[in-house]
Amino acid sequence: MRAGTREAFGVRRIPPLWICALLSLLVPNVCLGAESSPNPAPRATHILVIIADQLRADCLGAYGNSQVKTPHLDALAAESVRFNNCFCAFPVCTPSRYSLLSGLPVHEHRGWNNHCTLPPGTATFPALLRQAGYKTKAVGKMHFTPTYADFGLSELELAEQNGPGRWDDDYHRYLRGLGLVDAGDLEDQEQEFRKSARPEYWKTFGAMPSNLDERHHSTTWIGDRAVESLEKWERGQPSLLMVGFIKPHHPFDPPSSWAGKYDPGKMNLLPGWTSEPLPQDLKQGRGYFDYRDLNEAAARRCTAFYYATISQIDFQIGRIISVLKKKGLYDSTLIVMTADHGEYLGFHHLLLKGNHMYDPLARVPLLVRPPGKQPKGSVSDALVSNTDLAPTILRAAGLAPSTGMKGENLLAPGAGRDIVFCEAGDGCIMARTRNHMLLWWPAVERRLFFDLTSDPLEMTNRIQDAQCKQEIARLTAAIEAWRPGPVTTPYLDENAPCITQPNVPSKDQRPDQKQWYRKQMQKWQAGK
Repeated sequence: MRAGTREAFGVRRIPPLWICALLSLLVPNVCLGAESSPNPAPRATHILVIIADQLRADCLGAYGNSQVKTPHLDALAAESVRFNNCFCAFPVCTPSRYSLLSGLPVHEHRGWNNHCTLPPGTATFPALLRQAGYKTKAVGKMHFTPTYADFGLSELELAEQNGPGRWDDDYHRYLRGLGLVDAGDLEDQEQEFRKSARPEYWKTFGAMPSNLDERHHSTTWIGDRAVESLEKWERGQPSLLMVGFIKPHHPFDPPSSWAGKYDPGKMNLLPGWTSEPLPQDLKQGRGYFDYRDLNEAAARRCTAFYYATISQIDFQIGRIISVLKKKGLYDSTLIVMTADHGEYLGFHHLLLKGNHMYDPLARVPLLVRPPGKQPKGSVSDALVSNTDLAPTILRAAGLAPSTGMKGENLLAPGAGRDIVFCEAGDGCIMARTRNHMLLWWPAVERRLFFDLTSDPLEMTNRIQDAQCKQEIARLTAAIEAWRPGPVTTPYLDENAPCITQPNVPSKDQRPDQKQWYRKQMQKWQAGK
């Protein structure tokens, strides 16, 4: 860690773990964060955090989906606490990830978009773990600015998808070294290539096999790096590994070896499909693809390819967990599996993300397997947020969360809240209870209110219903108390401190990398 970085992240000085272990023999609960209990849970010597991108909660077998095949995640869920009502802090990649790292809502950490930076002084759970003696590493998608920013992870092997990170990361340097281009992904993610995308891309809404084979697909590359990292874990060295999969984020482009796993004609449309978009949703926006062009056949194809990318991730997670078991580290490892946000996948005739914060977009899967032998898992219907993960991880390691962290310890009795909040970049706030949801904007005429007991698919806006007036007023007051004052401005520092590892490229290589990919894409598109 660079000199001064600990103070910059607000990291408190915590006794190294070997000191904690020695003192705990003499004085119980001496370490920061230890919670008194007659039978304290085992501390997490190792921590594995897996983040999928754009994974809808009800698209795992463990959450009741009978069509998608996720045997490894289902097995993990059987030994975990499965949270049925976990909501992201913001349904966009970077803002949500920064909330997961910091335990803060977006209006406090100020990461309002995908090109922003955590401000100096923002404590993160990786930084606190590193201060306590953990080796900290991440592989895959992180979506930081700068790409290799030092937010507490000392090693980064990155596979990014959009923005400057794509031209900096390890994965795209790996592809270039082999003379390969992830053409389908570039066609979907970069506007200069999307303008000349194949007709099939528009017809299928980006649900097409990848041009890369399975060996070189991002999901395999990330899985390989995760396995290699875990192979180096040692029993006596506390370690954190974060694994960020790019998928099932669009485009829905599994490699050919996975693309045929699901028959589009046999796919069930998920709950909430409508024959056309609702007027309130079209008013909010037309979508990355025009929502009005979506039809049932295209939605079923998107579902089949989306499921294929999920099953491919599940296979890699099976490989990852098998390494922990082989090395005898499984029972000493806290495992967290979640997503940064969800996906409409036909809900209200919508696709991808970027419209109203309905449940399929804001709700994410969350599995938390505590360390120790778990005879069976459990299910929690508590309302929780991904801001709760930083405190939960730290408590499981026997450490105290930063005093600024707003989340709860999800493994403590009674965890959960009466209202969970989610923000969006246009000033909207979702206030969600078990039975109601208010989508609040400063402009009164834009607000939506749903009675989830009678209308679980959020079809009927009852903002003007006199019978709902009292609950609307209650949730409005709760929002105003939760986010008082004006919206904060995004924080961006392209020159924020970065890690110093041999794989971190210099900034002057970015133009050359981008130009190489541009030339290859021009050749590829010309040949299609």
